[in-house]
Amino acid sequence: MKALPLTFSAVLLSCLALASAPCRADEALAQVIARVKPSIVGVGSLQKTRTPPMSFLGTGFVAGDGLSVLTCAHVIQKLLDANPNEVIGILTGQGEAAQFRPAKIQALDMEHDLALLRLAGAPLPALTLGDATTVREGQAMAFTGFPLGTLLGLHHVTHRATVSSLTPVVRPSATAQRLDTRRLAQLQKAPYTVFQLDATAYPGSSGSPLFDPETGLVYGIVNMVYVKGLKEAAISAPSGITYAIPGSHIQAIMLKNR
Repeated sequence: MKALPLTFSAVLLSCLALASAPCRADEALAQVIARVKPSIVGVGSLQKTRTPPMSFLGTGFVAGDGLSVLTCAHVIQKLLDANPNEVIGILTGQGEAAQFRPAKIQALDMEHDLALLRLAGAPLPALTLGDATTVREGQAMAFTGFPLGTLLGLHHVTHRATVSSLTPVVRPSATAQRLDTRRLAQLQKAPYTVFQLDATAYPGSSGSPLFDPETGLVYGIVNMVYVKGLKEAAISAPSGITYAIPGSHIQAIMLKNR
């Protein structure tokens, strides 16, 4: 039998290696998901006279010494606007075994849509922050959270994502009629850069950590979904465009409130 040319053999081996690459990536992500899930929590409130007593508002994740929880400021603001007397806290575990732990609001950064909560008691496993300045367009990411909250039970859901753009947080509106007070205030400031993701997220995903699918290092926090039409369309017809606040702002709020 005639031996295959060396060049053809090399090409064949390269093709086999490329074919196995997705399998290795899937296995790496599966291992990372198992590792990060204990650090990802629901954010909500408790009112014992309500049925059910626990109300889910968004996602958060544990960082630092295991007693600091990061989420989005707009998640906490919804609670404060609805009923400022409710007890804010986190939901740990999953499904019917989820438990409520009270927390205090340590800091709110409305400009970067970040909230820092502080727990008492035993620390939880914490995620590690990566250097967000190294993130580039086209980079693979993932985020884990509770996109539909307790509607289907408190179960972690992971989405793959690609960093499709590094873009200013606010873009000018197409018409003057679409300018509101918040947008005008943002336009008066120098816009900071956010990660635009090619990924599907839902309102409950707010506060989910954006992490490297191979290492689990956190590079940002999911905070916004581009909505086509009415806000209800975010669930029925998701746009597939999601935004995340870079981790440098997470590091800043944690350092400021040590």
